[in-house]
Amino acid sequence: MHAILWCNGDIPDHSKIMPLLEGNVIFGVDGGAEKAESAGFKVTEVLGDLDSVKPEDWKGRSTLLPDESASDLVKSLRHLKTKGYDEIDIVGIEGGCPDHILGVWAALTEAPDGMSIRMHHEHGMTIRLHPNEDVFQLIIPEGVEFSVFALEECNSVSVKGSKWELDKEPLSFSTRGLHNQYVGEIISISADGILAIILHE
Repeated sequence: MHAILWCNGDIPDHSKIMPLLEGNVIFGVDGGAEKAESAGFKVTEVLGDLDSVKPEDWKGRSTLLPDESASDLVKSLRHLKTKGYDEIDIVGIEGGCPDHILGVWAALTEAPDGMSIRMHHEHGMTIRLHPNEDVFQLIIPEGVEFSVFALEECNSVSVKGSKWELDKEPLSFSTRGLHNQYVGEIISISADGILAIILHE
């Protein structure tokens, strides 16, 4: 099942997210629920520790996720997995302080496997690749840049079909995978650890 998670960052550009949101169920991550509804979108349920909203205002459309050891985004992803959602698009992640921004990326390492997770930015998208998933393949316009970041220590990362390739090489959280390019072939990416694949517009 497919769901949208709307976080408490900057309200995204409507023209970019309308095709994504149309016909899909929207869950708000704490204060993100109010931002989604203020932008004119119906929120099915608000999730998190609910410290940025008034649960009574949501008239039964809220679920308290009290675990203080994880962020509201991580808790929301885990909650949706228990509800059978396995395809998640995350919006409203831009802006805020540096620790908030880094925390959004860190959430990809704590989210359950078996979920297809995409984070939507103002000028692109991040796809989480989990080691339990099949080889990831994509085709993008020639010359368009993409980046691959290891979010945890990897012993074997392969990137094929791009200007700079890796063949079962170790990769850690570094700039080594920054600004690669498509050269006309299908790009194939695999790893034994969690990767963030960033696609530019």
